[in-house]
Amino acid sequence: MRRNALEERPTVGRLFEDYETIERDYFRRTGIFPIMHLIAIRKEWAKETELVRAVYEAFCEAKDFIIKQLVQGMTFNNMTVMIPWLTNQISRDRELLGDDWWPYGISANRNSLDTYLRYHYEQGLSKQRLTIEDVFVPTLLDT
Repeated sequence: MRRNALEERPTVGRLFEDYETIERDYFRRTGIFPIMHLIAIRKEWAKETELVRAVYEAFCEAKDFIIKQLVQGMTFNNMTVMIPWLTNQISRDRELLGDDWWPYGISANRNSLDTYLRYHYEQGLSKQRLTIEDVFVPTLLDT
């Protein structure tokens, strides 16, 4: 079974020992919970507006399905995963983050995306200050 990078490589580690406390505090202060993943597509596929929209909607549906499973598991004490104190952890997360921890779409993530793009420029990782419109397909700017 594959282990995670923190266990496999001694040169990889967490920046902060008590990362959960620090991340929760950061969210309380900024309203930003770092985005975990982005979906990238080839430029030629960006023109396929129906395909782009269908992929986005499929990911939304998959996430909604899992959230419903978690809520149902909490309601009926019937979780699909065996993690100690998971119900308590989910309740704490919902208390701080709301019901949708990782919202999909531009509007729900605008503050995080703008902040990331600003940091990217300020830290010299990009030569110009990019905007959301510069990096996302027009088809999904209304999400």
